[in-house]
Amino acid sequence: NSRDTSDLLKDSIPITEFSASGPFEGHDLLRRGFTSAKNELLPSHPLELSEKNFQLNQDKTNFATLRNIQGLHATLKLQMEFRAVKQVQRLPFLHSSNIALDTLRGNDECIGFEDILNDPSQSEIMGEPHVMMEYKLGLL
Repeated sequence: NSRDTSDLLKDSIPITEFSASGPFEGHDLLRRGFTSAKNELLPSHPLELSEKNFQLNQDKTNFATLRNIQGLHATLKLQMEFRAVKQVQRLPFLHSSNIALDTLRGNDECIGFEDILNDPSQSEIMGEPHVMMEYKLGLL
C-alpha cells in the first residue's frame, strides 16, 4: 500500500493550529478571557454595529461640527485633550472610571446604563497583578 504525497498531506494536521508554546497548551484566560461562541457570531441585528460604534460616530460628528464652526485648531486641540485623557488610567487589573473623558464629552451629568450596572464590555476581571503589569510593560 503505497500512498502518494497528496494523501499524506491530506491526513496531516496543519501547523497553524498549534500555539506558539506548544500543541498541548490550554487556553490562556488571563490574556484572552473566557471562550464564547457568542463572540464569533455575526451581528444579529442591523443596528448592533451602529450601537457599538455610537460614541465614535458621535465624536466624529461633534469634531466635524466644531471644525466647521471654529476651525481646524479647535478640533485638533480637543482631539489632543482626548488622547491625553485616554492615556491616564489605573493599573491594568483595576477598573478605570474615565471621569475626565466623560467631562470632556459632556457626559459627566448624564446617568446611563453603564453607571448603574457597569459597562458589559468591561466586566470585572481580577487577575494576578504582577503578571498583568509585566505583560503590559512587555516583560512577559
